[in-house]
Amino acid sequence: MKVQSKSRQRGVTFFGLVFVGAVVASVGVVAAQAFPTFVEYQSVIKAVNKAQEGNSVPEVRMIFDKATEIDAISSISGKDLEVTKEGDKVVVRFAYEREIHLVGPAWLTLKYSGRSK
Repeated sequence: MKVQSKSRQRGVTFFGLVFVGAVVASVGVVAAQAFPTFVEYQSVIKAVNKAQEGNSVPEVRMIFDKATEIDAISSISGKDLEVTKEGDKVVVRFAYEREIHLVGPAWLTLKYSGRSK
């Protein structure tokens, strides 16, 4: 007579489930804090492309500052822009950092930079 062996149980233990849940929750919290900075970056790109239509440096900065008021951009202002000319085209460059406090002494630093089209 042949005795059948017990089948091995498969699955996740309670502690494994709690650990995976904690990791997913931590990543979710960081992503929820970082997402608004990405949305703001997209708004900055849109404002820089609009400001490129100006003919002088003060005009470019004024157009950008008006766009920052409309889109609620707080990380950068018109005075932080680098305005140059390449041929007959105005080129606007920007760079800024955003810091997100994680826990204790830990911070997440996001560096954004770009230029007009």
